Amino acid sequence: MKGLNPEELRKKENYRLLTSLVTPRPIALVTSLSDAGVLNAAPFSYFNIVSADPPLISLAIGRKEGQQKDTCRNILHSNEFVVHVVTEDNVRQANEASASLKPDESEVVRAGMTPEPSQVVAVPSLKESPIRLECRLERHLILEGEESAKDLILSRIVHYEIEEKLIKDGDVRTDKLKPVSRLGGKQYAGLGSIFELERPDARK
Repeated sequence: MKGLNPEELRKKENYRLLTSLVTPRPIALVTSLSDAGVLNAAPFSYFNIVSADPPLISLAIGRKEGQQKDTCRNILHSNEFVVHVVTEDNVRQANEASASLKPDESEVVRAGMTPEPSQVVAVPSLKESPIRLECRLERHLILEGEESAKDLILSRIVHYEIEEKLIKDGDVRTDKLKPVSRLGGKQYAGLGSIFELERPDARK
């Protein structure tokens, strides 16, 4: 075993370790609207479920040269955004949306994705994703680091939009969805093999 003290590592070293050992990570392809009405899209893998009651998700957004990214600024401005599940069918477009564009340029246009009205929030959704989570901001926290700050977005899901063919007995058919996860470096991964385990019964 090799022991490492994160306080003795540089930001880049911690980043490389964490993103290669905390895997696979789900990817949130987030759409948000600027105050000028530009539709922004960006993928984030520092994303997960926080709670089912209430239905909350977390989204951690790093800053660039100390400045908040467009997605964070847009969410704080409108209090709304949409999370799209990244799949084998749309992962290349999601990756294209990670390009660093100016605030008045739309990653949706660059990636060739198709916006369409959401059901509850004002921020448009993307036709290319079979699952969309329409969200409203619940809480914004700033996480201070030695080299830079991060913005932690806690949001409530206000609407699920799911392709009917993916739902069976109240569950999403993950094998039909074919989600893609983030690994370390430039690596991504598909679903792989699926297996089940029964939870242990403490009474036995």
